[in-house]
Amino acid sequence: MDENTFRGLDEESRQMVVDTVHQLRMNLLSKENILKWDQEEVFPETQIREMLGPEIGLQLLFIPEEYGGMGGGARDSCKVTQEMAKICLGVGTGFFAIQLGTDPILVGATEQQKQKWLGRIAEGESLVAYAVTEPGAGSNLASLKTKAEPVTDGKGKITGYKINGTKQFISTGGYADIVTVLAETPEGPSFFIVEKGMEGFKQHKGEEKHGIRASNTSPLTFSDVFVPIDHLIGGEPGKGLKQANKVFGYTRLMVASMALGAGQEALEIAIPYAKERIQFGSPLSEKQGYTHKLIVPNAVRLAAADAYIDEVAHMLDGSEADLQVEGAIGKLFTTEAADRCANDCIQALGGYGYICEFGVEKIKRDVKITCIYEGTSEIQQNIISTFRWKASRKSKGQFYGRLAEEMQALDGEMADIGARFYGMAAQALNQTIDLAHNHRLTRQQAVMFDLSDMMTHVEVGVAMARKTAQLVRANDPLAEKYKAMARVFAGDVVHLVGDNAVRIAMGGGLDEQIAQQHTTNIGFSQIPAGRAGRLADMDRIADIIFER
Repeated sequence: MDENTFRGLDEESRQMVVDTVHQLRMNLLSKENILKWDQEEVFPETQIREMLGPEIGLQLLFIPEEYGGMGGGARDSCKVTQEMAKICLGVGTGFFAIQLGTDPILVGATEQQKQKWLGRIAEGESLVAYAVTEPGAGSNLASLKTKAEPVTDGKGKITGYKINGTKQFISTGGYADIVTVLAETPEGPSFFIVEKGMEGFKQHKGEEKHGIRASNTSPLTFSDVFVPIDHLIGGEPGKGLKQANKVFGYTRLMVASMALGAGQEALEIAIPYAKERIQFGSPLSEKQGYTHKLIVPNAVRLAAADAYIDEVAHMLDGSEADLQVEGAIGKLFTTEAADRCANDCIQALGGYGYICEFGVEKIKRDVKITCIYEGTSEIQQNIISTFRWKASRKSKGQFYGRLAEEMQALDGEMADIGARFYGMAAQALNQTIDLAHNHRLTRQQAVMFDLSDMMTHVEVGVAMARKTAQLVRANDPLAEKYKAMARVFAGDVVHLVGDNAVRIAMGGGLDEQIAQQHTTNIGFSQIPAGRAGRLADMDRIADIIFER
């Protein structure tokens, strides 16, 4: 597809928005303010409203031009969200809540509703929240307890709805001027717009939280809240789940971008520290026990996550296709990688990592939520394994077979980016899906979780190989670093796939001969070759990262 057909901003315009975010770090969102808001658990309403005001107008990024916005795409939102999270994931969550709350309007509203509500949001006068999660249902949108009962006039015509119920864990819920609420109607789940001040609508005190303490997370209650018919998003009831599913690929990729930014910021604290901290006569940055355990593996995983996020964002900007599974993969891999990175960076700073002033312990507390909100890691694993299993069977193995063939061809073009092992992992995954299906092991959730991790790593690995190949072909200065990273990650991917394949076969109660044959079929004995030269590659990555 021609680049001109993609939605979104040009590089110069995107960089302008990123530069604006960087400027916020110098004033509104200074380190002193961020630490204070975290310590005192303050939602910086004044500063966030200023970010939406006429002088900055960050929310214009994701609003289409025809409604007064900039018309940014997924790539633009991912990048800006990532940069915001580097400053503070709590403030980033407050900004993300506006995007999230606006999404049902973007995908489901009538033209008249879009003109009214998107125009109002573009003017910068409204904080927005997305109210779906409930105390007993969590992320299961099909188990709604909040009800919306139709209200009719004397002629039986529906004039509006009365909403009753409770929503839990709503980001910016205590301060929002506009809330998009999912409620059950006789025709099925439907989104409604509820405004602050409506009779019966209560926004409660924020929860005390482990992290993202600069965000507001509040319960909302609805007691006979009357909303007129023109507040039903789309004007037709029963479309809520369809509208929610339309944006999952996008919103979960945004959460992945927030996690990526937080993880990158943790590394940007730990790396300079290691160059200055002298232990036993030399900097920590020269010690493999530090670099190869705590820094380089995390840098590799985040680079792979970045490659995958960018690839999916590019796909989102190029079509209207439902990318719910890709969003789930991006969220699962990136959030877990960022959480691990933040933990390792605390360890990397030693005692200083545990002190608030250095910022890493805050990142660790903040980033954990990304593994939970917008669907926990376990929900993402369910989505990935179920949908990819079905896609693999429907395509008769071609879904992952095509990826294996692509990696084999790429290995023929450039043999030094780990493509051979990404292809091997894809083939082993294909055979393991067939084994699990044929022996009904897919009934076991533990097996499905193992499959989801295999699927996730294969698809992220393929994205890493593709990005590396692009850099090599373009003679980009980053190519050398990415080649080493791609080889290291390929070794990790093929080992995880091999180990999970064996665990599924051996642990699934299969006949030992069948299990042993599966181990042979996936080429398990060839997997150790995926880590050939690993130490040299990690040394080279460390040389580049630490400028040794």
